[in-house]
Amino acid sequence: MDNDRQTQSTSGKDKGFFERSYLPSDDGGLRFRLYRLLFHHETRGERNFDLALIVAILASVLVVLLDSDPEIKARWHFPLYVAEWVFTLLFTAEYAIRLWVVRRPLRYARSFLGIVDLLAIVPTFLSLLFPASASLSVIRILRLLRIFRILKLVEYSDDAGMLIETLIRSRRKILIFIVVLLTIAVIFGALMYAVEGAEHGFDSIPAGMYWAVVTMATVGYGDISPGTPVGRFLTSTLIIIGYSIIVVPTGIYTAELARTMRGQHRRVQARCPQCSLCEHDEDAWFCRKCGEALPPND
Repeated sequence: MDNDRQTQSTSGKDKGFFERSYLPSDDGGLRFRLYRLLFHHETRGERNFDLALIVAILASVLVVLLDSDPEIKARWHFPLYVAEWVFTLLFTAEYAIRLWVVRRPLRYARSFLGIVDLLAIVPTFLSLLFPASASLSVIRILRLLRIFRILKLVEYSDDAGMLIETLIRSRRKILIFIVVLLTIAVIFGALMYAVEGAEHGFDSIPAGMYWAVVTMATVGYGDISPGTPVGRFLTSTLIIIGYSIIVVPTGIYTAELARTMRGQHRRVQARCPQCSLCEHDEDAWFCRKCGEALPPND
């Protein structure tokens, strides 16, 4: 019984911390309802709203793609322009509401999803500042940044969040692999520069490094190729090395992904009947968000 009270007390502390850091304070009011609509996906209405936003995101990306085609743009310039501004204003309103409903707007604005939301709307507004024909190249770059809207889909996929978490956790190992890869490229690039020389296209060490990266990746453009027996021997050696190490980042990521999935499997327990939260510790008896008693695990 004492353990039950202690667990419930701890759950209440977790709930208080969660509300202070993120949830709006006026539970049951307009801010709280909008918060649930924008940040939760449990009820049918929340899922329908997410579905509508996903459709809007995909449609806005389609507008960007169509706008890049000269023939389509020549015939449908005005409808595409109007559609772009409709989507921009829609995402602007969504971004403003998200900042309003959370308790700490600056914290959300500096988060990954907050930055993505900002990138989805800023380029269109910035393009208004460059109306001169001399700035068309700048406008084109800003308009291409609208493609970041597709990253907003990450917010509506738990699996995408798990993949991003796995990539972050394996970043050090992947960074070490990239450093080793660059070291090999520098060594073989310098060797090929010394052996082959400019007459075979290796007119600098960076050119040799470019050839080494292309060779290790087994792409083989053929724009630079060895012409001496020693150079061909070095090429064969580098191809073997490339085949040997090309699977290393895949293995690193796969192992980390399996570890992440095992950890999530241990955390996911019975769904809370009150707030629908389903991530709890294995030995939790009460919901860490609302304090409701959890149903027993099968």
